[in-house]
Amino acid sequence: MAIQFHRSWMNEELSMYRETVIRFIENEMLPGDEAARKRGHVGHALWRKAGELGLLCSDIPEEYGGGGGDFRHESVFYEEMARRSLTGMSASVHSIVAHYLLNHGTEEQKRRYLPRMARGGIVGAIAMTEPGAGSDLQGVRTRAERRGNQYVINGSKTFITNGYLAGLVLVVAKTDPAERAKGTSILIVETEGRSGYQVGRVLDKIGLKAQDTSEMFFDNVTVDADCLLGGEEGKGFYQLMGDLPYERTIIGVTAVAAMEGAYEATVQYTREREAFGQPIAQFQNTKFKLAEIAAQVTAARAYVDRCIEDLVAGRLDTVGASMVKMWASDLQNKVVNECLQLFGGYGYTNEYLIGRMYVDARIQSIYGGTNEIMKEVISRAL
Repeated sequence: MAIQFHRSWMNEELSMYRETVIRFIENEMLPGDEAARKRGHVGHALWRKAGELGLLCSDIPEEYGGGGGDFRHESVFYEEMARRSLTGMSASVHSIVAHYLLNHGTEEQKRRYLPRMARGGIVGAIAMTEPGAGSDLQGVRTRAERRGNQYVINGSKTFITNGYLAGLVLVVAKTDPAERAKGTSILIVETEGRSGYQVGRVLDKIGLKAQDTSEMFFDNVTVDADCLLGGEEGKGFYQLMGDLPYERTIIGVTAVAAMEGAYEATVQYTREREAFGQPIAQFQNTKFKLAEIAAQVTAARAYVDRCIEDLVAGRLDTVGASMVKMWASDLQNKVVNECLQLFGGYGYTNEYLIGRMYVDARIQSIYGGTNEIMKEVISRAL
């Protein structure tokens, strides 16, 4: 039997919840994954099914329609998808949007949007990145101009996760172009029937094939003034920075779960695949490689679990979250690459899970802030 990776934060209630998650994934997600990869999105029906089972916004308070759990519940869902390289439903970005509303929205905004997000009735996306502004969010050029009791939004965004299916988009825009951070605000845009709003193409990525990563265009898009997140201009950059630990810890969670899935798939394959009259698992090189991988994944699990516990307890700061995001995503790429090597030529095909894991892993060190930016954040605290 392969080495088992135990989570320090699990309990009986979470184990039962994990069983529900696994049933949903195996019955609803896995059968349709190949079709979703070909069309570039999972469709709205899957989101609604997840909402019906209480798998969305599981750490949002019950008074706003959420599950009333905490980040451990979210981690269970992210882990079980990542272990199988199921990337089409970005429930993580959906939850990040929900947390912006929970942590920074007005009471009316929370009650208007969060229950619908928890039910899967609307899919959430956050429009930060622009063709000319990635990690430097102070440099966004999308403009939101106040005109009476409305805002008029003009600009374009790219690399927007959940962009094609999104019914609710948080748009990072400049309400005062003369300022950088202090001139940035976040506008809440419901997309259905919204004049001037257009989703561009679903981007043709090398990985994450089932995930609808899209361009967005805003041509005189008008929203009411009460769609300003939190109701106060100039708070957008502060709001963005406040929720970064949550987002970056998610990347660490998915990284270690993907490593576990890759390791287990590789152990099974090397035991079944024969060369020179014996399973390749019997060769010393294979045994030593798997031993190294097992040790690395065990260390990563302990580290990520500590970060999960710290996030739940409110102890995890931006520096700590940047560390786990950077280290775990880099290690994920290294581990999956080593696993693929043990598959030989078969590992380079989409027929095997490891091939998908390989291309899906590469983005982990880029989104959520590139790992170069993570090093900059960490170095400022030294």
